[in-house]
Amino acid sequence: MGYLHSAQAYNGMHGARKRPLDVAPFSLAEEHRTEVLAFLARRPTHTFGMTSFIRDNGLVSPFNRGRFYGCRDQQGKLEGVALIGHATLFETRSGAVIRAFAGLGQNCSDVALLLGEQKKVQAFWHHYSVRGQAARLLRRELLFEQRSPIEAREPVPALRLATLDDLDLIVPVHAQTVVEAGGVDPLEADPEGFRQRCSRRVEKRKTWVLIEQGDLVFKAEVLTQTAAVSYLEGVWVNPKERGRGYGLRCISQLSRSLLQRTSSICLLVDEKARAAQAFYRKAGYKSISCYDFIFLESRPLSQLSPR
Repeated sequence: MGYLHSAQAYNGMHGARKRPLDVAPFSLAEEHRTEVLAFLARRPTHTFGMTSFIRDNGLVSPFNRGRFYGCRDQQGKLEGVALIGHATLFETRSGAVIRAFAGLGQNCSDVALLLGEQKKVQAFWHHYSVRGQAARLLRRELLFEQRSPIEAREPVPALRLATLDDLDLIVPVHAQTVVEAGGVDPLEADPEGFRQRCSRRVEKRKTWVLIEQGDLVFKAEVLTQTAAVSYLEGVWVNPKERGRGYGLRCISQLSRSLLQRTSSICLLVDEKARAAQAFYRKAGYKSISCYDFIFLESRPLSQLSPR
């Protein structure tokens, strides 16, 4: 994937700025919430993940499955924000801050996934891989975006927000999408925790479903929803119903509804999934960026370096 070459190019490009930085990361607390959200709002299309965690859970919460950190420049302004934990995400203005966040990740025992824009993830990996967890799976995905709704299609009156009564249909389907993405079955690794997380999404009105005659036909998760951006994931169409137009009608209707309250909708699609890419393009989405996902091997606490 050309990780070393791209990482050096990124660091060299940003290192040329020669901005003095205090690159000692510090733990973020609830008192930093407004400042952090404003920092992330400068690039909402690329910071939807952290924004969602903060809006849903706050900066300090076990539901984040990790800890938020920040770095400041010499004027005291935020130069980077990161969530270091099960899913590790970050937004930075310089390679020096990426290096600092990578050092934090090396001493975190439960990092399972590193994801973000391709060049930034490669720069992070260049530093992290020296003594971090080994990669077990690499994926590259395309970030698709829609800003203007296309023509209305035949409506789907039964498309609705899920309720807890739908949970038994939702959990195995969402688990299937997790397996397809990362190769680990959450119903084997953490069945109770996974069901609780699915339940919480339903309670927070993030899960949309189409159910006909007791069968789940379509599902989508609106993970992030702000005035600037909505992020979709876990989009699924029942294999028995594919090719009949359900998926296109549902995603188009959901997108049109979201665009009444948000400026942009985005989602990630595997770069090898040509049929899925064609599906979203037909629904009015365009590819705007490339993201890398690095799934990591687990590591025991005994292998961590002392802080």
